[in-house]
Amino acid sequence: MITFLVSIVLLIVGYFTYGKYIEKMFGVKDERPTPAHDQRDNIDYVPMTTNKNSLIQLLNIAGVGPIFGPIMGALYGPVAFLWIVLGSIFAGAVHDYLTGMISIRNKGAHLPELAGKFLGNVMKHLVNVFTLLLLLLTGTVFVTSPALLLHSLMDGKIALGIIIFVIFLYYFLSTILPIDKIIGKVYPIFGLILMISAVGIFVRLLMTGAEIPELTLKNMHPDSAPIFPLLFFTITCGALSGFHATQSPIISRTTNNEKNGRKIFYGMMIAEGIIAMVWAAAAMSLFGGYGGLQEVLAKGEAALVVSEASTMLLGSVFGTLAILGVIVLPITSGDTSFRSARMILADYFKFGQKKMWKRFAIAIPMFIISFILTTVDFTILWRYFSWANQTTATIALWIGAMYLLLSKKNFYVALIPALFMTWNIFTYILSQPIGFGMDLSLSYWLSVGLTILWSMYFYYLYRKNSENAIEIDHQIGSATVSKY
Repeated sequence: MITFLVSIVLLIVGYFTYGKYIEKMFGVKDERPTPAHDQRDNIDYVPMTTNKNSLIQLLNIAGVGPIFGPIMGALYGPVAFLWIVLGSIFAGAVHDYLTGMISIRNKGAHLPELAGKFLGNVMKHLVNVFTLLLLLLTGTVFVTSPALLLHSLMDGKIALGIIIFVIFLYYFLSTILPIDKIIGKVYPIFGLILMISAVGIFVRLLMTGAEIPELTLKNMHPDSAPIFPLLFFTITCGALSGFHATQSPIISRTTNNEKNGRKIFYGMMIAEGIIAMVWAAAAMSLFGGYGGLQEVLAKGEAALVVSEASTMLLGSVFGTLAILGVIVLPITSGDTSFRSARMILADYFKFGQKKMWKRFAIAIPMFIISFILTTVDFTILWRYFSWANQTTATIALWIGAMYLLLSKKNFYVALIPALFMTWNIFTYILSQPIGFGMDLSLSYWLSVGLTILWSMYFYYLYRKNSENAIEIDHQIGSATVSKY
């Protein structure tokens, strides 16, 4: 278990070292009023405590990603641990922190608005389409997947249609009501279930002396699927995920003080990385090798691995609690997926959300579309989800790099992961069957060229922004600052 335990320690140390450096480099201004105060409307802009914001952020960004992704990524072997640790510390947590903090500095703006400001209007419209598609697909899947798990857990005693209706009703109320009325109240309960699930699996792995493999760079995948670029699209949540860039601005509107940002944005990504490590380790150690894991995945995908691992390690009672913890994750990302989509559309069309009817005007059509999606086969569209997700993350990193460059700060912390992921997303779409299906080696080199071309365009945008002297931070009003 040396690699596993050292990885957990490195993630924690990363929060207190690199996370502290990122915070200091960004330049927190704890005297500056945040949007929760400066833009307060008691709907989306509502001051909440740091602990509550942190818990909501963790549950928002988690979904089933840090469980299902690492379970499937475990097929590649311990190299997956490497991506989780390095990805979380140097890419994912930086991505989440910069997205959240830049949003705080810009009236709680969502990703499309930030893209328009720092990368131009063309990128604004492109990101708007990407993020809305991402959120609607996520919200829809996170209706059906927890509904199926609950239906199975209750042995079909409650009709699937009723469960789906109840989840949809909860999502609708979470989307239109003030954030502190439902989300702020039920998340502590959900968080407790999640903690029992993750901590329980971790403790039992230690107690049973699970044979978690040690670090090797060898590709263990039974089908020899290439590590580059596939691993980086298999393990997203738990390392780096564009979905987080759609969620962080929600909490940027409820954050009391900029000094809370490291715990909320950087820290919760590290927590998600630890959850990913636990499930990747469980998947590698409990099914008799990578071939055995692949067989279980083939029978019931990652959900079956979760069910069998939970029962195997925790028994029937606590195993059921662990499965409930996994059910909680998609629900707590599904509700904020729809909420985030409503806020993005409202920002895009400059449609204020203080009046209830205006929230209904956006939410109702959105939920009708989502319901239709639950009745049709959108498999082809879903195949592009991973690519769209990591493309969104890459754009968010480029926004962070531009912000830091214009601020005369160390932009390399965002630029290096942005370059790496730009190369990855080009390689993926060029080489995979859902893209152009080119030879993998050729795709590697073409992607290098495309990454260089994008970098040149980025430099052009930087010169243009510098010449226009764009206002990188919104000028605040006269709201007071909260010190807690």
